[in-house]
Amino acid sequence: MPKRLPNRKDLRAANDAAEKRKKDKAKEEEETLDDDEDDDDDDDDDDDDDDADGDDDADGDDDDDADGDAEEEPSDGEDDFDGDEEDRPKKKKKKKLKKPVKEVKEKKVRKGRTAKVVRMKIVWGVFSNSNQRVAVFDYPKRKDADEHAVKLTAEKKTGGPYFVQPVKEPFE
Repeated sequence: MPKRLPNRKDLRAANDAAEKRKKDKAKEEEETLDDDEDDDDDDDDDDDDDDADGDDDADGDDDDDADGDAEEEPSDGEDDFDGDEEDRPKKKKKKKLKKPVKEVKEKKVRKGRTAKVVRMKIVWGVFSNSNQRVAVFDYPKRKDADEHAVKLTAEKKTGGPYFVQPVKEPFE
C-alpha cells in the first residue's frame, strides 16, 4: 500500500507538537540552569566558610588531616562525592500537565424547517439535436407536440432531427 501524503491538518499538528517540545525542553534547561546557579551560590558561601576554617587549620590542626585517619565533617548536608554533583545536572521529575475536563453539553435537537414543497407540472418540450428547447406544449397536447417536431425535422432550413420529451416545470 503506498504511503499516504500528509494533508495540511496533519502537517500543522506535527509542527505544533515539535514547537511545544522545543519550548518544554528550553524551559527544563532554564530551570536546570537556575537551580545550578542557586547551588553554585550556596557552594560559594560554603567556600567562604571553608576559607575561614582554613585559617583555623593553619594554626596546627593540619596534623590530623595529614594522617588521613580523621573523618571529614560533611558541610551543611552536602554529600562527599568530590564535586560529582556539580558536574552533572540534576534530573527533575517531569510534571504532568492536567488538562481541564470540559463538560459535555447535550446537543439541542432542532427541528429543521421543512422545505417548502413546490408543486410541479409536466409539459411536453420539443428539442433540437443540440438539446435546445424549441417549443413547449401542455401535457394533454402530446399529438400537437409530435406534429410540430415532425414538421421542423422535415424543413431543410432548420435541419437536424427534433424530438419530444416530458419536462417538469413549477406551477405559475
